[in-house]
Amino acid sequence: MAWTDAAGLGGVLVILIAYAGATTGRLDPKRAPALIANFAGASLILLSLARDFNLSAVAMEGAWALVSLVGLARLGYQKIRRS
Repeated sequence: MAWTDAAGLGGVLVILIAYAGATTGRLDPKRAPALIANFAGASLILLSLARDFNLSAVAMEGAWALVSLVGLARLGYQKIRRS
């Protein structure tokens, strides 16, 4: 197994753990830990796609990472506004 495959599988695991946490109520999907997990997982999957490119998978994971980053930026902006 190539290291890129291992990175992709790790990314899938991180996203699935975050999703399971959100669906069971143990992780708030609007808070930083869930957003960071989703960004990290999507980024690892994107890294794995550098070796075996797949346009639809890149679009999906790129969007997943972007949505997570927007959520993190929103949290940061809210924190700054409260200060």
